[in-house]
Amino acid sequence: MKSFAVAALALVAPVQAGLRFGCSSLTIQRIDPVVEPGKTPAAHLHHIVGGNAFNSTMEGDVGERATCTTCEMSEDFSNYWTAVLYFKHPTNGSFHRVPVTNNAALARGTTGGITIYYTQFDFNKDNLQKQPIKAFQPGFRMTVGSPTTSSLAQANSHIGLRYNCLQTLVNRGREMVDFPDKPCPAGIFAVHHFPACWDGKNLDSPDHQSHMYNTITRDGFTNAPACPASHPVRMPQVTYETVWDTTKFNSMWPAGTPNPFVWSFEGSSGYGTHADYMFGWKGDSLQRAMDKAECFYDGCGAIKKQTMTVANKCTVKDMVGEPIDGCSWHEDAIFERQQIWVYGQILPTVV
Repeated sequence: MKSFAVAALALVAPVQAGLRFGCSSLTIQRIDPVVEPGKTPAAHLHHIVGGNAFNSTMEGDVGERATCTTCEMSEDFSNYWTAVLYFKHPTNGSFHRVPVTNNAALARGTTGGITIYYTQFDFNKDNLQKQPIKAFQPGFRMTVGSPTTSSLAQANSHIGLRYNCLQTLVNRGREMVDFPDKPCPAGIFAVHHFPACWDGKNLDSPDHQSHMYNTITRDGFTNAPACPASHPVRMPQVTYETVWDTTKFNSMWPAGTPNPFVWSFEGSSGYGTHADYMFGWKGDSLQRAMDKAECFYDGCGAIKKQTMTVANKCTVKDMVGEPIDGCSWHEDAIFERQQIWVYGQILPTVV
């Protein structure tokens, strides 16, 4: 387990390699073009950032179709998304959507969104394990985690899918497998590390995961061992960091009571945390960055950046047309519609 202080020390090492940048929120909708392509609405609500080619059916070269992006890297039209966090009121059972706030050190003007990493060798490059880094190809997609994860043992096996109870935006504390068990002074921090070894053949797989392989055995930004023969191609390790601003709900969480936060799918624990990735970098822009041996944060001198004022103008239309901020169990007309994305299914008692 790594604290923020340890990770911060790694950032000053002379062998830094990779990208770190922010993407403002693009949209919050019940759409998932990877797991449920063409289904509108999908089973549960997602928080999406990135390019404006996002829709329920995404195939081929996303980077060629998109015309704008909410990301600081102006050549990145990829889409990145996770489930949405809700506060379930412990007294009246009402649901309230938790807003996303900026991570520390993001570009000025970033609005909510997600912090994105593309690391070549995590924070410390090991020459003995060095492999060439190949950028993703048009049409590539993958997921990590699963909303069906329901046990601690299963959650522990999802390396790099963790939470922090933020003391401040720069003091994260320890990593945890489940939601915090007490209010967090600065919010709940969720991180999603994707695997970095590709089978070299498939842009996707039936489970959206088996075409990739994770050689990391510890949580956090740690050096990844060499890729196996079954998945021999080293790709950038993609990581998301999202800060959920739970602070306004702290006063409504009675001391000693269970965690009141839930994801926008069935389940009351944080074990089911998951994320989706759809590659959409323009041309060879990501490969240019990965070919830079030692750089960090700045686009590696190979990628064009845009101000977040420009990025924040990028939008997509509402393709589902439903309220997303929450509902009360007692508001039956709304509940019948809303519980689909709160729980991922219609309960048998509702007709």
